[in-house]
Amino acid sequence: MRLDGPWPAAEVDAFLAAAVIPVRLGVVAPSGDPLVLSVWFLPEDGALWCATKGASRLAACLRHRPRCAFEVAADAPPYRGVRGRGDATVDPAQGAAVLARLLDRYGIPRESRLARMLTKHPEREVAIRIAPDRMTSWDYSERMADAVGATRRQEGVPS
Repeated sequence: MRLDGPWPAAEVDAFLAAAVIPVRLGVVAPSGDPLVLSVWFLPEDGALWCATKGASRLAACLRHRPRCAFEVAADAPPYRGVRGRGDATVDPAQGAAVLARLLDRYGIPRESRLARMLTKHPEREVAIRIAPDRMTSWDYSERMADAVGATRRQEGVPS
């Protein structure tokens, strides 16, 4: 995998492990139209794991064309994050297990209405494994420090 930007691999890994915000996925629909979706993610073993319903538009797009782009970044300054591209695999066998781990990662209580709704039909869930072949880190903290106050951070984004 190719890594560009100011952060070494260990810092990219630490950022992704600490970021409890959605990943934005860029995919191509079967019609050829671009589509951007935000989903929860779990970084593990050099890949990003997500979960969705097997019948979802995201799953259909990735089955049709597994190439995708992604970005994990805050919406509040100072801006910083990781973006990249890679190939996605849709895996029905691991869908329910990945969804359960995502609920834990994002602090969603298993007894909550949201968790019960998401896990109501575990057989319909699929895992998505994104294997990046290129990632780029970017960090505007220093250049924005005197403009926005470097201590201001969005919840869920590592500092």
